[in-house]
Amino acid sequence: MTVIIAIDGPAASGKGTLARRLARHFDYACLDTGALYRAVALMVLRAGGDVKNEQEALKAARKLSQNDLNDPAIKNESTGEAASIIAALPAVRDALLDFQRDFAHKPPGNKAGAILDGRDIGTVVCPDADIKLFITATAETRAKRRFLEQFGTTGSAGDFANILDQITRRDQRDSSRDVAPLKAAANACLLDTTNSDIEAVFETALALISNNLRTS
Repeated sequence: MTVIIAIDGPAASGKGTLARRLARHFDYACLDTGALYRAVALMVLRAGGDVKNEQEALKAARKLSQNDLNDPAIKNESTGEAASIIAALPAVRDALLDFQRDFAHKPPGNKAGAILDGRDIGTVVCPDADIKLFITATAETRAKRRFLEQFGTTGSAGDFANILDQITRRDQRDSSRDVAPLKAAANACLLDTTNSDIEAVFETALALISNNLRTS
């Protein structure tokens, strides 16, 4: 049986970093599901399309390939903003759902498990996941992380304010959308990373998962 670990949470909460660390530790396959929406958004933007147009976004989603996930431009903040809009489109979510579920239940490389991080993994994509984690942190903490990633010590107060505004607006959009809103699954373990570094979060998550695997 394939082990499926669902990791959900808002932007810059640390869920992606945690997912990659855990995947390396257990030698599981890892999928950043947000990259799917970012890649679709980037395709629409580069084609000069409108990310709010469901048909244009759906056309891009149907052309999505694994190689599109490796484009460094999907990590740009503007792409993330566009992805948040596209992620609210029901047709796009439906088009990408099978891709995610197939990855979870049939991990590439014949891995024994799969770790998926996103915003609706434990609630919609893999409600049958063996382990569900919800990673969060205050908006200010997450904005600071993004600020340091992008500007290091060269950024201004205005840059920080802009990032905080983007994160706040994205949180609102992700949690209030009608389709697959951002929320913790009822049986998810909550990990608040506001005052914790990645090592502490990793050790806590590792203990939770290892205990679950031993008792299941």
